Amino acid sequence: MRVPLHSLLLALALCMPLPALAQKSDQVARTPQMGWNSWNTFGCNVDERMIREMADAMVASGMKDAGYEYINIDDCWHGTRDADGNIRPDPKTFPSGMKALADYVHARGLKLGIYSDAGNTTCAGRPGSRGHEYQDALAYARWGIDYVKYDWCDTKDINPVSAYTTMRDAIARTGRPMLFSICEWGDNKPWEWALDVGHSWRTTGDIYPCWSCEHNHGSWSSLGVLPILDKQAGLRKYAGPGRWNDMDMMEVGNGMTEEEDRAHFSLWAMLASPLIAGNDLRSMGEATRRILTHRGMIAISQDRLGIQAMKWIDEGEVELYLKPLDKGEYALLFLNRGDAAREYTLDWAFHYMKDDISKREIDFGHQRFAWRDVWHGGEGSTAQAFTATLPAHGVVVLRLAPR
Repeated sequence: MRVPLHSLLLALALCMPLPALAQKSDQVARTPQMGWNSWNTFGCNVDERMIREMADAMVASGMKDAGYEYINIDDCWHGTRDADGNIRPDPKTFPSGMKALADYVHARGLKLGIYSDAGNTTCAGRPGSRGHEYQDALAYARWGIDYVKYDWCDTKDINPVSAYTTMRDAIARTGRPMLFSICEWGDNKPWEWALDVGHSWRTTGDIYPCWSCEHNHGSWSSLGVLPILDKQAGLRKYAGPGRWNDMDMMEVGNGMTEEEDRAHFSLWAMLASPLIAGNDLRSMGEATRRILTHRGMIAISQDRLGIQAMKWIDEGEVELYLKPLDKGEYALLFLNRGDAAREYTLDWAFHYMKDDISKREIDFGHQRFAWRDVWHGGEGSTAQAFTATLPAHGVVVLRLAPR
């Protein structure tokens, strides 16, 4: 009897020795991942031509040079499973196959990501990975996949810890480093159990391109920037290199104002959330491109310490977030949640900062820092009070260096 090649490869993979304790790859996500995902703009309207064009646009726009590296295909790439249970891409939308697409993306110095689900079906009703975890992981490795986003639809009576650990082990067995992105919307508090399972985990339901709205869908809600921000309270202690609180893909360029986009991007960078763009890179305007490729904010996001910012001062509509950085530096973000611009003054000398996570303290009355305005330029010292006009739904971000 002739054994199909796919079945033989799977059998060989399953016979390979697995370490006593399987581990996620430590070669990826040492800083929050940066890339692009198809869902926010295209939903199920994905095909190989569009993915190739998005890879080209990531290079041409300067995003690759700024640090973005992943081109991620979300739901709806799936075709059917063959007689042996092996997943195949939809032959109508991905006729060249995933290996050829991965080769195209890799040739541009980028990496390719793919999507699946812990249930029998994905959120769009395509084949999920339940019962096929090792087959699917082997297929991804054979295709040259670099990133796996794993969703949580159609999972009634499934244990999330077991489901995500199984896929982690399946990926580990292939021997190919793949970033494993857990997407169970924070329902089961993955920050408490997924530190050794995934490289990032969603902390909320899906994002929506608005400042402070909530769109209720019955059993779940999609959320704007501020509702997602507010749900991060208490989570910063779980973040660090290789383990990130994921505030969902970004909506920069998808309909909010330029100030809101700038604030949105800055908050995701300060809180060490993955920077995964969700707009159409081929047609984005210059303002959107400047925000997404802003080197100063990206440097704050990608700081090697990997410490998530804390809410330092809360004065109602104005909040201050402080992020410890390498070499004794800090990033300080002033957020205006309100609908009108307002002037705000910070008299440094009257403030003290103690952070139990980074084990740092600052007595601004005795310690001096030079500051630089990250978005707009301008420099100064904490020896004098700082006054700024905070735009409505906007931010001002300073980078502080010890003097």
